[in-house]
Amino acid sequence: MGLSISVGNLAYFAEDPESAEWFIEQIAQVNEVLVEQGFPPHQEPERLPSMQDRSKLHGFSYSYLHHLRRICARTIDNPDWIPMPTPRDESAADDEAIDEQMYMMNSHLLCHSDCGGFYLPIEFEEVIFDTGDGDRIPGGMLGSSYGLMKELIFIAPQLGIQLDNGHLSDAEAIKIEIAIQIEEEDESQTGLWIEKIVWLSLFEAARLSIEYKTAICFG
Repeated sequence: MGLSISVGNLAYFAEDPESAEWFIEQIAQVNEVLVEQGFPPHQEPERLPSMQDRSKLHGFSYSYLHHLRRICARTIDNPDWIPMPTPRDESAADDEAIDEQMYMMNSHLLCHSDCGGFYLPIEFEEVIFDTGDGDRIPGGMLGSSYGLMKELIFIAPQLGIQLDNGHLSDAEAIKIEIAIQIEEEDESQTGLWIEKIVWLSLFEAARLSIEYKTAICFG
């Protein structure tokens, strides 16, 4: 079992009425919360053109996500921090910086379920919670694809990733994949290959979500 990250789910479920109905119900509940809090409802596209995803992995261990969150939290806490991989005898999820920044409730990367829920292509600054009596937001927290993208751009330099005004070129995406392969095979375990895997997967999901107005789904 692990975390899967996907976009374009309703279009993908075109020939699976049961899954499509479940997805529509989930979005309808989220939209109730959005409207109550003054935001427009999300309209998930039922059809989409072929989308080019430059990430080779769309799923990985739940623990991988915390490695990238650690980079984000520590960088917010200290922009001059020089990133290093999580020591082998420690868990990235236990890093105190993650808890400290998560309790601020304004990071879309940190304040989100590890295993479920959505990021929507709607701009809102703070992570959204259901303040009503129900439990209408899967995973308990709703993130913005725009907010997620902003944070991924913010931490890209910490991973040695070069962006052009927030855009990732095809050449740079290939460089990231090559670096992941080299660092993963390095027995010294000094590279940030886990963090790069998660970053690229999330960056591509956020890019496609914003471009095609489709939800990012954690599952």
